Amino acid sequence: MRDKWAAVIAFILCLTLQPAGAYAANTFESNYTYDYWADAVRSLPAFEWVTTLDSGKMGKIKMESVDDVYVSKDRIFLVDSVESRVNVFDSDLRFLLSIKLVKNEHGKFVVDPETNKQLMLNQPEGVFYSDALEELYIADTGAERIIVLDGKTYVYKRTIEKPENMPGVTPFKPSKLVVNKEGKISVVVQGSYEGIVEINRDGSFFRYFGLNKPRVNVADYFWKSIATNQQKEKMKKIFAPSFNNVSIDSEGLIYATTFDSSAKDRVFRFNAKGENVLITYGWPVIGDLHYMSEQDYSRFVDIAVTDYGVYALLDKTRGRVFLYNFEGEIMNIFNSSGNLKGNVRNPTAIAWFGDKLIVADKQFGVAHIFQPTEFGQAALEAEKQYLNGNWESAGKAYQDTLAQNANYEIAYTGVGRNYLMQDLYEEALYYFKLGNSRHYYSKAFAEYRNLFIQQHFIWFVVSFVLLAGALLYSEYRYNRKHG
Repeated sequence: MRDKWAAVIAFILCLTLQPAGAYAANTFESNYTYDYWADAVRSLPAFEWVTTLDSGKMGKIKMESVDDVYVSKDRIFLVDSVESRVNVFDSDLRFLLSIKLVKNEHGKFVVDPETNKQLMLNQPEGVFYSDALEELYIADTGAERIIVLDGKTYVYKRTIEKPENMPGVTPFKPSKLVVNKEGKISVVVQGSYEGIVEINRDGSFFRYFGLNKPRVNVADYFWKSIATNQQKEKMKKIFAPSFNNVSIDSEGLIYATTFDSSAKDRVFRFNAKGENVLITYGWPVIGDLHYMSEQDYSRFVDIAVTDYGVYALLDKTRGRVFLYNFEGEIMNIFNSSGNLKGNVRNPTAIAWFGDKLIVADKQFGVAHIFQPTEFGQAALEAEKQYLNGNWESAGKAYQDTLAQNANYEIAYTGVGRNYLMQDLYEEALYYFKLGNSRHYYSKAFAEYRNLFIQQHFIWFVVSFVLLAGALLYSEYRYNRKHG
């Protein structure tokens, strides 16, 4: 019996102690994707660097870091925690103003009643502009508060500090935030193990939101299952992993990221109940699929979501941008750490600027702007048309991407979906097979089988009748011969 238990324990330890990525890295420096077999394959770049926002466009004002980026309908907001500023640009990339000291509607500086000093930003790390409410929200991290300004005049409106009715042990040190159309604020708080903090428009606490499940360590689970109560009390407690960034889509659903190594998932799309409903028909949304150790994991620092479901994830580990469609399939991987134009050293934030992307770098204090290439534009257009239900236009756009990049498996699936919506099941099966899409292949095959049965039902009936008749006639002849 002891030998059996020893074998079980040895097996468990082998599973838990082996490197998280037991196979060697198999990636390119940039511009690639993964196929069905998890092999990295070359791809045309979906985006290319076009220009950079930096201090050179801001006159005498310096921008030492960029910690967050938000793009409204007509403005770009960049947060600089080193200089404690929020710098504002228009849609033509012209510098408008820099916010540090807060003014009231009379043009005078606001005085903080607690310190009796001018109200000044203190190492802010997050910003959000609400087009619906026309308000600018700043996560003033160093001062442990949220400052709300008028969205047009930038004058002071109110300060949101830690709600009096906020339970738990989470310190109120807001880092990133988003606001829905009703004014409810979702805040990522530094060091919080209780989830995203949701605050009502009046500043009162609403709830902790979003469940971030920890990974189950088989060895720890085994030892706890056989430990005594005293031993369990001395064992290390498992806390829910913390989130590090948050975003919101056009439907008001919250997206979040974490790079906590103990987290089961790394990317989240929460429904109203706080459940992760992120769709993943392809590989899990974890960034690079190959790594040598936990230090090589893709560590997502931010997520940006379009109105048509495509989202971009910024990887702190290698400075890469991972582009996924609504169904969780990798569309493209581009950029890297380095000193070339567009490269980053300490990536912090990413945001959509129309069909362009803005990628921020804290170390260099810049925000790079990338525009879609011809291939990238066709890929984005295909996803946009597909989500809007324009199957024919989506199919044509997918064909355009295939004409430029035959390795693009998503496009084969996209063309197949177009045929599927037109009830052309044989053609759909052909393209789903090329795209290695088992999910859609099963759907198309089920429809093809049902259609085949409907079209040939009479022959099934005739065959059954003939078979039944043959059996009856055989029985009749047997009984007559031996009767």
